[in-house]
Amino acid sequence: MKVRIFDTTLRDGEQTVGVSLSPDQKLSIAKKLDELGVDAIEAGFPVISEGESKAVKMITSEGLSCEIAGLTRTIKGDIDAAVDSGLNYIHTFIATSDIHLQYKLQMTREQALEKAIEAVEYGKSRGLQVEFSAEDATRTDRDFLKQVFGDVAKAGADRIDIPDTVGYSTPEYIAEITKDAIAATQLPVSVHCHNDFGLAVANALSGIHVGAACAHVTINGIGERAGNASLEELSMALQCLPQDQKYETNIKSELIYDTSRYISKIVGIKVQPNKAIVGDNAFGHESGIHTHGVLNNPLTYEPISPELVGRTRQLRIGKHAGIHGMNAMLEEFGVKTTDDQSKQILEKIKVLGDQGQQITDVELLSIASDVLGEKGIKKIVQLSAFSVSTGIGIMPYAFVKLNIDGEDFIGTDYGVGPVDAALNAIQKITGKVSELKITDYRLASISGGATALCEVTITVEDPQGNSVSAKSVGEDIVTTSVKAVVDGINRIMLKNMLKEKQLNWIWLLMWWYV
Repeated sequence: MKVRIFDTTLRDGEQTVGVSLSPDQKLSIAKKLDELGVDAIEAGFPVISEGESKAVKMITSEGLSCEIAGLTRTIKGDIDAAVDSGLNYIHTFIATSDIHLQYKLQMTREQALEKAIEAVEYGKSRGLQVEFSAEDATRTDRDFLKQVFGDVAKAGADRIDIPDTVGYSTPEYIAEITKDAIAATQLPVSVHCHNDFGLAVANALSGIHVGAACAHVTINGIGERAGNASLEELSMALQCLPQDQKYETNIKSELIYDTSRYISKIVGIKVQPNKAIVGDNAFGHESGIHTHGVLNNPLTYEPISPELVGRTRQLRIGKHAGIHGMNAMLEEFGVKTTDDQSKQILEKIKVLGDQGQQITDVELLSIASDVLGEKGIKKIVQLSAFSVSTGIGIMPYAFVKLNIDGEDFIGTDYGVGPVDAALNAIQKITGKVSELKITDYRLASISGGATALCEVTITVEDPQGNSVSAKSVGEDIVTTSVKAVVDGINRIMLKNMLKEKQLNWIWLLMWWYV
């Protein structure tokens, strides 16, 4: 069975507190969603502002392969605004629950039904595809809900949507009213589930299992209050969970993580670390037992391969870690240890973990360096020279020379301060050489007085989203910052180089056996 994915990130997702998107931002997100493979995009609510109407016009004129819908109330002016924005598909709604009718609309059931029918008929008279939503459907009297759906179907509606507006339903009840809607209308039925009780995806799946043809979703599950059913969770559940019937979508799963990160940055909402599929910890392993199992067979502690959604597996280090996982992490950086050295490193890690310290790859490599000596850690990038110029009335300027795997590279740039100029100069080199980006920079003072020490922690990321952190301590902020960045670049380049060599070796073996 093919399931239609209706993405409402640009409409319901934008109703997230603190999120407001410009027309250009909306267009860029729409392009990403289209590339991802969604079947329909709810581009916005055209009547609410000039900017919203402009954004919808830009999206409708872009020539995307997916359908473009706009939200309207059951008001002729809303529908006219949708038409004026270039839409030929509307998602029109009116509340049908008694609590909404009494306290929001001050209408009777009969009046609301009349408005619903009029809107559908008017939308059809304007040549539009009409999807009708009974807002707060899951708190609407069941018999009245069936009547509403049946009457709007007779009026010409093309699709019916069941909104669980305040996330009040259970999977069992969604299943029942979905079956009601299908029987009453014989039309394609959508489910629009909110996450107020953490059941949005479960409710959407339940509706689909009894015949719903479409689910309304958002990237990262964003939306007002607790958000909406998340596209990434629902689409992967449909694709991967064992069911009596197999479900398909048009979603290109390998693009999910990239799309998630892209939209997260634009809307300014960081994905929670334990978020399924796209959270930082979704494919992270620390426990020694788990890590050992994953290294032997990933399916022991991973329900799906991280590569399926455009991700990579991450082994984490901490007091729960074991020898196998720790050595695997060190090998990612080309560090080989004896049994005795491994035991020494692991013991130091467990001591720090018991003190409540989080052990990153920064600390792991630092501990390994203490045990092995600096010669045990290979460096691809060497800082050959750098200088900064700054003062009153001049824009700070930096010169940086790096030796990368035997070849010299020079970068120069300006910045708002000497540190910014130095990082910009390094960024120019790494952008050209390996497309590495500095994604995070943190400065902390760890001592006082005239010779105060500063601590700089940075994060470097490659185009695939793999990242490493690095840390440096020193008296001079600029020098310390440069050293931290160079250390971070070393680590991620070494990591990627070793992966590439490993891949080339695998290909060589495959060729040999063929």
